[in-house]
Amino acid sequence: MWEQYEHRRRRLWGWQFRCEANDCPSTPTTAGSGNSSVMLKTATATIKGKSQTILTNADGRTLYYFTPDTATTAACTGSCISTWPPLLSSGSGSPTSASALSGTLSVQTDANGKQVEYNGHPLYIFSGDTAAGQTNGEGLFGKWFVATPALASQGGGSSNPSGY
Repeated sequence: MWEQYEHRRRRLWGWQFRCEANDCPSTPTTAGSGNSSVMLKTATATIKGKSQTILTNADGRTLYYFTPDTATTAACTGSCISTWPPLLSSGSGSPTSASALSGTLSVQTDANGKQVEYNGHPLYIFSGDTAAGQTNGEGLFGKWFVATPALASQGGGSSNPSGY
């Protein structure tokens, strides 16, 4: 019974599962299972009517950052992650990207676990994006923005909160 509840709850939160032999595991699949998994990719998407290069997870889902986060503390925890699941790493090495990035990928252990960061910004997906390339979370509440390769380093003094 508990496993069925957990499975349904995780599906509602938008977490991705890896199923084997028609049976899903009781824990969500995190990006970067293993040391050589590509965790990030780049893609082109339309944001506010303009074509932009964005960061995505390995499945092509748009990655976002939350302006109240710091390089050492994720502000989106608890019930927040039901809408904004964090990009987590289960590997022991540094996260990797399929594309060359000008910024720095890292992992910060915070309240959400081993959360992947780009230039010091913890990364999330948005449960309102149901397919690769969607950017429905852009600008929500004036605090959620699509992560791009040009995202300034946390504390870097960028006056443009949108990261592009």
